[in-house]
Amino acid sequence: MCGAKPGGPEAAAKPGETTIQGSVVRDGEPVTGYVRLLDSTGEFTAEVPTSASGQFRFYAAEGTWTVRALVPGATADRTVVAQQGGLTEVTIAV
Repeated sequence: MCGAKPGGPEAAAKPGETTIQGSVVRDGEPVTGYVRLLDSTGEFTAEVPTSASGQFRFYAAEGTWTVRALVPGATADRTVVAQQGGLTEVTIAV
């Protein structure tokens, strides 16, 4: 696993950056684990641990991405389309 620090609402948003952020939940409750960002070809790009409240954030380029949640006992993917300078919110249910 990587040495990244947990993301979440305490991480400062960067104005003008293309941001993908959200949370990982199971039965409506936050789940801790890791979230990976895969490019449009499925190649690994980045990984962050979730915060205690299941939240994560990536700064990425414009385009189509797969966001993969890796939590104890489950894995789930969501495809998102990020717009240049925009904020893309995603909830991943596992």
